[in-house]
Amino acid sequence: MSTSRKPAQGDLPEDRTEQLDLHIPQTSDLQDLHRLYSDPRVWSHLPSGRFADIETTEEVLSGWISAWESGLGTWVARENGTTVGHGGCALRQNTFWNLGYRFAPEAQGRGFATELSLRAVERARELRPDLPIVAYLLEHNEASAAVARKVGLTLQHRGPDAGNPDPTAIRLVFADRTLDSTELAATMR
Repeated sequence: MSTSRKPAQGDLPEDRTEQLDLHIPQTSDLQDLHRLYSDPRVWSHLPSGRFADIETTEEVLSGWISAWESGLGTWVARENGTTVGHGGCALRQNTFWNLGYRFAPEAQGRGFATELSLRAVERARELRPDLPIVAYLLEHNEASAAVARKVGLTLQHRGPDAGNPDPTAIRLVFADRTLDSTELAATMR
């Protein structure tokens, strides 16, 4: 498992689950997140998604930090001070909450994704209950589909994954309610 910086005094989590401290991303998380997002084992379901350089991670991290202006975004997940993953709900196009996560291979299979996702769904519903909560994923990513179902999302759409370098890739869209055509179209961008 990748090692990470220990939290500094006063570096308290923004939220907490039974096993994880959930922190709002900071620029100081760059190296830990790059180790995670550049690891090919993390991208077994979408190899083309792997972050090849730290500049990509830096750009994405900047977006994750900015997403918190809505009152919720995705967290850096730590177990006992070690960064083990990243995830949560982020507002997309002011149309839906996008639930997503990614964990280090050594942290997978321990219930972290479900635990973090349950907390993220709860927070999204507190902040903007008018917006659907959506998780979109590739059909062969059965573990992610299982997490979506565990947090109460149901399959709303199955179809080609536009823009995927694999022309046979199928996108599944799960949501906490029936999506209208505008909401569904927003999840395809």
